[in-house]
Amino acid sequence: MKNLIFIIVLLIALSACQNTEKQPKVNGHSNATKLKVAVFNGLGTGPISVLETLEALRIDTGIFIQTISAAEIQSGKLDEFDALILPGGSGSKELNNLGKVGKAIINKFIREDGKGIVGICAGGYLLSSTSDYPSLDIASSEHLDKTHYDRGHGLIEFSLTKTGYLIFPELEGFKTFAQYYDGPVLGRINPKKGYYQEVATYVTDIHSDNKAPIGITPGRTFMLNEKVGNGRVFISAGHPEFTPGMRWMVPRMVRWVCNSSLVSYNTKWVHPEINDSAIIFTNQLAKHEKQLFWKLFSDSSEVQINAMILLYEIRSHSAARWYIGMLRDTNPKTRKQAAILLKKMEYTYALSDLEQASKLEKNEETKESINESINFLKTF
Repeated sequence: MKNLIFIIVLLIALSACQNTEKQPKVNGHSNATKLKVAVFNGLGTGPISVLETLEALRIDTGIFIQTISAAEIQSGKLDEFDALILPGGSGSKELNNLGKVGKAIINKFIREDGKGIVGICAGGYLLSSTSDYPSLDIASSEHLDKTHYDRGHGLIEFSLTKTGYLIFPELEGFKTFAQYYDGPVLGRINPKKGYYQEVATYVTDIHSDNKAPIGITPGRTFMLNEKVGNGRVFISAGHPEFTPGMRWMVPRMVRWVCNSSLVSYNTKWVHPEINDSAIIFTNQLAKHEKQLFWKLFSDSSEVQINAMILLYEIRSHSAARWYIGMLRDTNPKTRKQAAILLKKMEYTYALSDLEQASKLEKNEETKESINESINFLKTF
């Protein structure tokens, strides 16, 4: 009898443990109720683009995120998710890694299973249906001016349409900007293929150092969404995921493709007013950026700090990763400025570096700035 009671108690305990493991709670949400989003990290994706997409998604505490490889997609793991994100990198190389099998699986995931997909930059090339160009043939868009795909990079201006303001109402009344790296210039193909909704258009004419003709980008599609079969698609030619003040747009895109509530986010992440003009990286500006990088190795904290501030002012995308190293400089003023700028750039990936810096910091003023940055970045 005692053995029977022991077995019953043991079974109840094991059952309780299993139920607890199935539905862990994070920030008030259980994984069972969160939107499950996979970020593709196969060959062809840019490691930084993957990292910064993951960090942007953390703004939404109702989203569970995980990376997924081409092999995992082939094995059926994609079925566990509500949406897939194809990040920046090389669209053709991402498609090569996915293979024809992966292409078929993703098409079924959208068209038949009714799931969602977001393409950012290279992912936008990939999701389009451009003739004579490697693509997944899902969206009814095509990439225009294929000859000049490497037209430039920098901070560019875009304009939301009425459809765009319905999805991003926080941006109404503001000029809007996003980082851009040779993203697709999108247009509509045969209406029989489908008809996408234009979410935003290019404002900036991107043709740095005459790499592309003048007048191609203005007025062309910069963001779009579309219902394809039973599923939904969202494409962004630019990179809001690494644009301070605009990173929240990525989880909002995910919610749209999942046909989920478009929840509002902590207002500290929503700051379109940070930028007021486009900054295109010409060869001359890229050379200036490199010169500023070398000044970070100076023995003068004044030179270092000035270089860090100028890198921020030209909206250098690489600067945030360089600031992380400056947390380990020997001068407390330099360390303080690095912490301040990491906060301004919303670089949540730097949290572990900031926390380590705080543990070791002896200068009280610098430590205070580091802790302010930690508190800002860790509260979603």
